[in-house]
Amino acid sequence: MRILIIGNLGGQIGAASQIAIQRGAEVLQVPDISPALEILRSGQGADLLMIDVILDIKSLVQSLELERISVPVVACGIATDAKAAVRAIKAGAKEYIPLPPDAELIGAVLTAVSMEKHALIYKDPATVAMVKMAEQIAPSVANVLITGESGTGKEVIARFIHAKSKRANNRFIAVNCAAIPDNLLESELFGYEKGAFTGAVARRIGKFEEASGGTLLLDEISEMDIRLQAKLLRAIQEKEIDRIGGKTPVSVDVRVLATSNRNLPQEVQNGNFREDLYFRLNVINLAIPPLRERTLDIIPLAEFFIKKYSEMNEIPEKPLSETAKNILTSYNWPGNVRELENTMHRAVLLSTGTEILPNAIMLTESPSSIATAMPSTTISSPNPFPVETKTAPYTVGQTVSDVEKNLIIDTLKHTLGNRTHAANILGISIRTLRNKLKQYAEEGNEIPPPPTGE
Repeated sequence: MRILIIGNLGGQIGAASQIAIQRGAEVLQVPDISPALEILRSGQGADLLMIDVILDIKSLVQSLELERISVPVVACGIATDAKAAVRAIKAGAKEYIPLPPDAELIGAVLTAVSMEKHALIYKDPATVAMVKMAEQIAPSVANVLITGESGTGKEVIARFIHAKSKRANNRFIAVNCAAIPDNLLESELFGYEKGAFTGAVARRIGKFEEASGGTLLLDEISEMDIRLQAKLLRAIQEKEIDRIGGKTPVSVDVRVLATSNRNLPQEVQNGNFREDLYFRLNVINLAIPPLRERTLDIIPLAEFFIKKYSEMNEIPEKPLSETAKNILTSYNWPGNVRELENTMHRAVLLSTGTEILPNAIMLTESPSSIATAMPSTTISSPNPFPVETKTAPYTVGQTVSDVEKNLIIDTLKHTLGNRTHAANILGISIRTLRNKLKQYAEEGNEIPPPPTGE
């Protein structure tokens, strides 16, 4: 865990740093936002920013978004300044820590940020064989292509390979090629010089340089524009890159791992992916089986997610009933491990009694059959929020925004107005939900009131 502290924190910087260090964090401190941005642009990176609440948090968050630097921001300030805390959260801070620092609170924030999202949980022989192969090839310098359906855990395996490699003590950098527009992906990967284009206010180190000495994961590489693939091929072959606007090549030492949920040989045949790049990446291919083909992994994974979300939500951990286990192992899991994780998160929140029963297991048979990702099959609502069974809240001719509005309001009715449970079921933040409800109310829609005490 690398923490970058911005500001003096009212003389409490030493105490806050010591607590973080005792929790295993590496701490660096700068006096203001400008040098903090320079550190992030230089490729040094950070897992968490802690900023003095008196500084311009909104400006920091906007700069991070503009330059596509993804790192959570936590504000710190004197405990009595409630208005400053509210301003910080509205400006984009994820959390507010009052000062003087409380060891348990700082520990909780660090735990939340560093919570293990990449645990490798498995039992099925098919997964055992795949993991054994990953461990065998991890110490090599070979590039690896990891394939499998969406949600199978391709990034988890990539991180496992890095952890077992000779580069384990160096950086692991992941880039989601599908999430970044084509015109921005080049600058994200290779960086740029100041003035290279409008908005290039300072030199920015790209992911190749940031990962030098370590491992670079190119997630969903099949989504990369074929014109950029040529520049990527050169970087892999020659071990050097050109920053946008740069005059001289920059040497890099990077092991490349790539993932795809598409049939890359078919993409090559269709002219969407370069054949030479495919062979350069596909030195070793690890194919991750879908969850339906490794059913012995389902219960260990489910129990792992139950523990994780019970702790996160401060709810007593409950065992799965035998009937609930049977439901989980007989389901097809079109969304694979990602769908199982969401299902168990809901089950933890909705379960009553001393164990998790079938009425807390909400399954959707075919979520991919609707382009808007809305449920397409009959949904039975579990206790403690019983509603009548109904079909998906859409008809042909409705806009996506209308479908979204109906689903959000219906989910809120389903939870008897409980905003927190509704947000968890929908998979959105409570802040996003409240913003949506405010918009719907202003448009004249009837919004279920929250229960007393929420």
